[in-house]
Amino acid sequence: MVTPAPVLSPLPPRRGRSLLGRLLVVGLVLGIGGLGLAVLVDLVTPTRDSKPETPITAAPVRPGSVIPGDAGVVPAPQGAPAGHDPLTEWATKLSNTVDVPARALRAYALADLAMRVERPRCRLSWATVAGIGRIESNHGRYGGATLTDEGRPSRPIIGIPLDGGPNVRAIPDSDGGTLDGDTTWDRAVGPLQFIPGTWKRYAADGNGDGRADPQQIDDAAVTAARYLCSANRDLGEAKGWWAAVFSYNNSTEYGQKVFGVADTYARRSLGR
Repeated sequence: MVTPAPVLSPLPPRRGRSLLGRLLVVGLVLGIGGLGLAVLVDLVTPTRDSKPETPITAAPVRPGSVIPGDAGVVPAPQGAPAGHDPLTEWATKLSNTVDVPARALRAYALADLAMRVERPRCRLSWATVAGIGRIESNHGRYGGATLTDEGRPSRPIIGIPLDGGPNVRAIPDSDGGTLDGDTTWDRAVGPLQFIPGTWKRYAADGNGDGRADPQQIDDAAVTAARYLCSANRDLGEAKGWWAAVFSYNNSTEYGQKVFGVADTYARRSLGR
């Protein structure tokens, strides 16, 4: 499983860098580094006795049999007039319909666009990234946190120690506590709940500020997309989609929940 971390710059970008410019930065960042990571259980619930703020029902579908519905095409920034951000307008308009913060939707759409450039054969939809974001941290709102305009939860999201306790894999500290503040055990961090080792391998600078931060939702969303698309997966077909989601958390119930949420987001985004 994966857990929340840092923040991003407000919209429109403070540095005067266009969305397209930042997307190109993402392309450069994602173009380096290898694929094919054999993923551990990267996602964990923040406390062992915690319960989802709103129950999520697992969709009654057989793993590997179907993928979520079409989520439509998010608006690309190319050709937009100066000072006009079609991606933010799209996210703001859709936010109430799908009950996802516009700031999070924009990050998921950015991840979708980034993969069209870097992994065009992956066919990843923003709705799938959003489905994972909902289950992992309720889009950066876990435990009453709010997602700021900079793209960070109002307080860092850090999971339980991966110490081999009940239903938890033992993963000794791998980053000296740099990301998770724990020098004994690893913990999942950020809105998309990455363990430090996975973050280090796939980290992306999604907002173009020069650093990759697992607490910043643009960085986390593009990193999650890169991870899902690794191993040459094609998420446009059932085998690839389920393999990608199970690589995030190898649980049938988890996969069915992601499916149900992603399918709902996709249908509602098209008015269905």
